[in-house]
Amino acid sequence: MRKTFFVALAMMFTLQIPILCQEVALDGSDGRDLSLGLFRPQSMLKVKEHHLRQAKFPVIDIHSHFRYRLKHSKERLDEFVKLMDRHNIAICVSLDGKLDEDFAEHKEYLWTKYSNRFAIFANIDWQGSGVEDDPTSWDCHRPDFGRRMAKALARAKSQGASGLKVFKQLGLGHRNPDGSLIRIDDPRWDPIWETCGRLKLPVIIHVADPAAFFLKIDNTNERWEELHRHPEWSFPTDRFPDRESLLEARNRVIARHPQTTFIGAHMANNPEDLAAVAEWLDRYPNLYVEFASRIGELGRQPYTARKFMMAYQDRILFGTDGPWPERRISLYWRFLETYDEYFPYSEKPFPPQGFWNIYGIGLPDDVLRKIYAENAIRVLPQLREKIDAFQTRSP
Repeated sequence: MRKTFFVALAMMFTLQIPILCQEVALDGSDGRDLSLGLFRPQSMLKVKEHHLRQAKFPVIDIHSHFRYRLKHSKERLDEFVKLMDRHNIAICVSLDGKLDEDFAEHKEYLWTKYSNRFAIFANIDWQGSGVEDDPTSWDCHRPDFGRRMAKALARAKSQGASGLKVFKQLGLGHRNPDGSLIRIDDPRWDPIWETCGRLKLPVIIHVADPAAFFLKIDNTNERWEELHRHPEWSFPTDRFPDRESLLEARNRVIARHPQTTFIGAHMANNPEDLAAVAEWLDRYPNLYVEFASRIGELGRQPYTARKFMMAYQDRILFGTDGPWPERRISLYWRFLETYDEYFPYSEKPFPPQGFWNIYGIGLPDDVLRKIYAENAIRVLPQLREKIDAFQTRSP
């Protein structure tokens, strides 16, 4: 009898195992829990919408990446120039020029057919002929690197470079021989910044990253979903400098070189705190900002963002971080030119950066003209001829 009971109990338990082990779908259906990655909210708002097909005035996009995004495909370049025509984008500045032979190659790619539609910024070659994972072999740690890069930048300008782009690896990636991260304000780089001032080459500099990337990836992090998909974008404080120290190091460079024009990429990488950005602009007359890939941050604070752009209308440049698909490009016009409410900042069905929608800030025409092109021409006077050619071209 006892044996029969235990056999029956074992059989019942065995039959329950598939049920107990079956994974419950976290799809939100019928009140079930919902995985954040599956959340696709459909807004019930009924408000006016303005889907603009082009910018109101000709545009200079100061921040784009044609080497890395288009991979030097001539066909994709042709298609994107057609998009530029449709959207009233007169000029794109490619920040991927590199130096010497690489610069010449990128120049040939962009200027063979479209010399009036593109400008190019050079880049510092920190590694040189060194081995990628062996910082002791990198050129930047050899004597007189700053002077040699200054000469390379002079060559780049003679080839047609309009400025210098510095990527975020300075401060977050490149290392010294002892394994420590290279400091942004290391005096070894002063000859580079000084040369850019002397040669009238503006420096667009990306320092740090969104504030949430420097916080723990937990249930309080507003970018949890994005960091869950890209944990390599996280910068924990036990392995990286804190964000504030990186921004302060950049500001010390700007202060040390008042004759050099600096452009703070991505709203000086602090769109979450426009009051701080305003303080920097007040403190450093040689600093400008641009908002590539940051309308998602600006558009969720429309009153503050509009007030900021009105106050600093002479110091803000237009940028997208593209080339992007057509719908994402059009969202920039909607953000800047309309008062539309609660619309996406990306063409992707799920917010790619932050879990929110944005609002338009309806800038007046005189401010739009400055941000779209006039401020860029003041920083890069050589673009005047190119934009004039665009405006007088045959339809």
